[in-house]
Amino acid sequence: MSWHCVYNEGHAATARASCSKIRGGDRRTAAPGGTMNRWTLIAVALCVVIAACGDESQTTPSNVPLIFSAILSPANEVPPIANAESGGRGAVQVQFDVTRGAGDAITSATASFYYQLSGFPAGTTLVGAHIHPAAAGVNGPVVLSTGLTATSTVSLPNGTGEFRVSGIAADPALVQSIVNNPAAFYFNVHSPLNAGGFSRGQLTRVQ
Repeated sequence: MSWHCVYNEGHAATARASCSKIRGGDRRTAAPGGTMNRWTLIAVALCVVIAACGDESQTTPSNVPLIFSAILSPANEVPPIANAESGGRGAVQVQFDVTRGAGDAITSATASFYYQLSGFPAGTTLVGAHIHPAAAGVNGPVVLSTGLTATSTVSLPNGTGEFRVSGIAADPALVQSIVNNPAAFYFNVHSPLNAGGFSRGQLTRVQ
């Protein structure tokens, strides 16, 4: 499958529509058959370059979901991936559903993740998918996990797949930090071959 981003208004409209639909399911799931919708992946990617997906303002009314995206690449890992998992790519959308209190401060939050991967070796196993605090070129610890572990995995039978997970409790202070500076956080996925991560992208606010 060829994967690319085309930055024009026609595809931007598709991206905005997709952003309004991608909200995550109730459980972690893989797409049946492992076949990814090419335009969905492009739409997620486009969300990163649209100033506000579905909204022209970065001002967030109280309790409106906060949405972030990232383009995932093995070349973004530190150090860059140079083994069999170096040829893939992906995208992620992270949504925080928040409750706000006095002064519009975030008092509680839950996270939903929707991520797509393509072009990796058949049978690639994911043993982790997390948000980390660190700028591009620097590694950081896990601060928010999707729930994948070495004993709770998902796989890419043909090297391609899409996954959703929702209802993950998130620390309000962490969510506020991500809102304040998304680029200071990254999302990546981990495998047995690359325990430190095999595809990474810095977060960008899209809503």
